[in-house]
Amino acid sequence: MAKNKSPKRGRPPKDLAGDVQARILDAAQQLFLEKGFRSASIDDISELAPASKPTIYAHFPGKEALFVAVVARTINGLTDFDGFTPTGRTIQEKLTNLGIEIVERFVEDTLDLTRATIAEARRFPELSRNVHDAARDRAAGAVSQLLNEATQKIVRSSKGPFSAKRSVATAQMFMDLILLPMLMRSLMGEELKDLRKELPTFLHERVNFFLAACEADWRP
Repeated sequence: MAKNKSPKRGRPPKDLAGDVQARILDAAQQLFLEKGFRSASIDDISELAPASKPTIYAHFPGKEALFVAVVARTINGLTDFDGFTPTGRTIQEKLTNLGIEIVERFVEDTLDLTRATIAEARRFPELSRNVHDAARDRAAGAVSQLLNEATQKIVRSSKGPFSAKRSVATAQMFMDLILLPMLMRSLMGEELKDLRKELPTFLHERVNFFLAACEADWRP
């Protein structure tokens, strides 16, 4: 009776290989959150992925680039609003519901990564700045589009606060106003379930302030 042949080593079949880059990012994210950026090594990531070190370096020039890519992937997912339309009949209702969606997504899905970034801010200030800038720019672009869609039937002035020329800057202000306070409270240990109870009132007040400030800023 012929003996069973042992399985061949080497690359897995194409249908089992999966997305190598996604595996690398999954492993890197898990280790960054478990060990921190400084303690997680390329060797650890290589073993967990699994992917050889040359393969990792073919996709990412180093550990800093890996960390930035992990955060960028998370932000891209958070700011993917395809199919999402803020509900409500008034501009206040639309922006309040949009704000609730933004805060819940960011606080729930970026808290651990934000802590990991803050922990390395002194040692790697450029890394922290790059992550912050990438997150802010990507989020502001998505929010800008939603602000335009939410307001286009109500505010039609080409010189107003939601005009194309000012939309990204306006979106950044909106993000800072609604997200930073809740994110800071989460970083200090408050639970998302407790923050959720306050979100409708909090967002209603912030949206009214935001709209009043925008109107005062552009009014002749």
